[in-house]
Amino acid sequence: MTEARESAGRSSEAPARHAPGTPCWVSLMVHGMTATQDFYGELFGWEFELGPQQLGWYVRALLDGREVAGIGQLPPDLHLPVAWTPYLASDDVDLTAEAVRHSGGTVGVGPLDAAEAGRLAIASDPMGAVFGIWQAAAHLGAGITGVPGTPAWNELVTRDSSSVAKFYKTVFGYEEEPAVSANLDYVTLHVEGRPVAGIHGVGNSLPRDRGPHWMTYFEVSDTDAAATHAVDLGGHVVEPPHDSAHGRVTTVTDPEGAMFSLIQGAR
Repeated sequence: MTEARESAGRSSEAPARHAPGTPCWVSLMVHGMTATQDFYGELFGWEFELGPQQLGWYVRALLDGREVAGIGQLPPDLHLPVAWTPYLASDDVDLTAEAVRHSGGTVGVGPLDAAEAGRLAIASDPMGAVFGIWQAAAHLGAGITGVPGTPAWNELVTRDSSSVAKFYKTVFGYEEEPAVSANLDYVTLHVEGRPVAGIHGVGNSLPRDRGPHWMTYFEVSDTDAAATHAVDLGGHVVEPPHDSAHGRVTTVTDPEGAMFSLIQGAR
């Protein structure tokens, strides 16, 4: 996260419709649905309701009755890494999927309809980081932001920002703002003048067992307490709680190994 994150703003309501390129939803595909719902329900206070079933068993997480995130069931014979995936808004998922292919990325799923909710595709950038594309119909995306238990930021962790920033700019039309620092490889992606996501180049510090990946930050009221609670629920702490310019942050995993960050005081 960079200083530009501070101007992203906070609101209890998401916009009625997200501008193309804006992260509008996060989703997690897992093997153990019941255990996963128990973990996140206890950690964030989420409740769950059934969502579109085109890709199998899928539920939407609710906070105060409003949609926050999705969790789906992986087929038992499909051994994929369990990871949180951001969905980036599109006015035409088919055209966006074509742009992904023409720019060196890969479309792994879709485009396909998710009942009346909308149309989606799952893709990866040229370095292999997976993201979703969402064309909204009945389901516009997250219905609440800016409070504990909701996504606060999405950040691509990759080897070198310049190698993939051009891809995302070409596909989604982002405006880019590189960090003004010789010691930090970071690009903030803007939509309509607002910072919406970041690309963090970490070079050889990228975990070999992870590869390039998107990281979702969830807001919490107390980072230290939330990290301890995550461990009590069967998760693990990857990066201990520490202070940053944007709040107190920690990185944890859920019991199936999905990595995510917790941030207190996100601005």
